[in-house]
Parts: sequence; C-alpha cells; structure tokens
Amino acid sequence: MSDSDLIKLYSGRILELAADIPHLGRLSSPQASVKRRSPLCGSTVTVDLTMENGRVSGFAQDVKACALGQAAASVVGGAVIGRTVDELRVARDSLRLMLKEGGQTPSAPFDGFEVLIPAREYKNRHASILLAIEAATEAAETALSSTQKQSG
Repeated sequence: MSDSDLIKLYSGRILELAADIPHLGRLSSPQASVKRRSPLCGSTVTVDLTMENGRVSGFAQDVKACALGQAAASVVGGAVIGRTVDELRVARDSLRLMLKEGGQTPSAPFDGFEVLIPAREYKNRHASILLAIEAATEAAETALSSTQKQSG
C-alpha cells in the first residue's frame, strides 16, 4: 500500500468519525453482550444492548480497533437506537455487499458507511469494518430471543 493510498483510505472524515464514537463504554444491565474479534488484525468490538418493543433501546460499545473499525463503530453508534433486528440485518448485509461486491451503500440511517467505500480495495480491512454492525446485530438477535422467551 503506497503512502497516497493510505492517505486516501484514512480520509479526514474517517478520522473524524473514529475520534467521536457514540455510546462508548458498557451497559450496567444489558440483555445481551457480544464480543467480536478480527483474527487478521486483532481488532475487537464488544456490544451491550437492550431492546424494548422489538427495537434497540439501550446500546454501548467498547471499541479497540483501527481507524476504519472505529469509523464503522461510530456509524453504528449513531444509528442503532430505535432499530429493529431486521433493520440491523439489512445494514450488516448491505455493508458486506458494499465492501466485498461493490454493492450500494446501506440505506439511511446507516448511509454513513459511505465514507468507507475506499476500503473496498483493502480486503484485509473488511473484517475490522464489519465488527460493530455484526456484534450489534448478534446482540439484538440474542436480546430479542430472550425477551420473546420471557414473554412466551
């Protein structure tokens, strides 16, 4: 990777997002906690989440990732509250397609992932970028499943 490629990849907007990640930390009483790790680079994201009426009502994340993973976590943190499991799945799958197959940017409120389009060319960064949305989706699925079991 050349210096100019790195500069393009780590654009000012990506660095701004990485520096301002919403909902950093941990929840005191999450319904679900999921930790995801990228084996290639060692980045990790731990998500704590609660759901109410089928929507994410509480969210916190502990992010130890490169700037691209941090930027992705910032987009997730800014959009996750109020989302359903299905909306998270669509965002996760759309982000995967955007990165791996040149697909469209995920739709709002996850359209902030557009800033990561230059990372398509760097397959070794994809896993880190996907950590936050994958962890959030898995946590929402777990929380929803446990609330359905309790009410059923």
